[in-house]
Amino acid sequence: MNRVLPVLTILVLIIAVWYAAAILMNAPWQNTLNGRANLTDVPFHTFAQQTWAQDKPILPAPHQVVSEIWNGTVALEITSRRSLAYHGWITLSATLLGFAFGTGLGVLLAVAIIHNDASDRSLMPWIIASQTVPIVAVAPMLVVGLNAVGLTGLVPKALISMYLSFFPVVVGMVKGLRSPEGIQLDLLRTYDANSWQVFWKLRWPAAMPFLFASMKVGIAISLIGAIVAELSNTAGGGLGVRLLTGSVNGQTIQIWAALFIAAGLAAVLVALVGSAERAVNRRMGVRA
Repeated sequence: MNRVLPVLTILVLIIAVWYAAAILMNAPWQNTLNGRANLTDVPFHTFAQQTWAQDKPILPAPHQVVSEIWNGTVALEITSRRSLAYHGWITLSATLLGFAFGTGLGVLLAVAIIHNDASDRSLMPWIIASQTVPIVAVAPMLVVGLNAVGLTGLVPKALISMYLSFFPVVVGMVKGLRSPEGIQLDLLRTYDANSWQVFWKLRWPAAMPFLFASMKVGIAISLIGAIVAELSNTAGGGLGVRLLTGSVNGQTIQIWAALFIAAGLAAVLVALVGSAERAVNRRMGVRA
């Protein structure tokens, strides 16, 4: 209870501030609507309810977002193209595939970097430089280019997710694989351990905390990459498409619902990575 109460207090405070902000931001348009309807001297509580019930509010009220999420998931068939669950699955598929590619690539690059000084000097600057290019500029070019060679659908979005997610894995794994102290390495040398044994018995276990910390960042960034890719390929569906169509049509409630679904997916994915980390730690005999 001591842990739940502070969280609930903050949640109630956020909702209260949200409702108040909805009144302030939606008030100008509501005044215009009331003026057109010749409604004067509207009581405050009625005016507040009006601002919370607009079809296209600047800031939708929390209950409007919850209602849109309910209507877009539970109230619709999952195969419907209007369903948020349908679009969420498309985004999730691209995210997971891109995350798998990014994690694999990041680990391989990190292993190459720590075992070869030339790779360290040549690869690492380019890896860092790759993240300075805005993804919103790369995504359309990559989608169009891959479409030209016949790669459509999930693959272009997964590659963009990979482009974002591999970087934290590379950096974290390089740090982790280099984390063993010199005395530990010297001890294995006295046992006549070869490079593979040093890697598998010492470097790899030492890198596990760094790997999972990087994966938590990488999977969240992978979701962002999938959504950005969907903005450049509206035919494939996904939460990014819902965000784009909502923006074009002024459907702010739809935008907020898609954002909350995306945030929920990110939270679940990070939690799953955390669960995998705890399972691996138990397997390795790490004490909590």
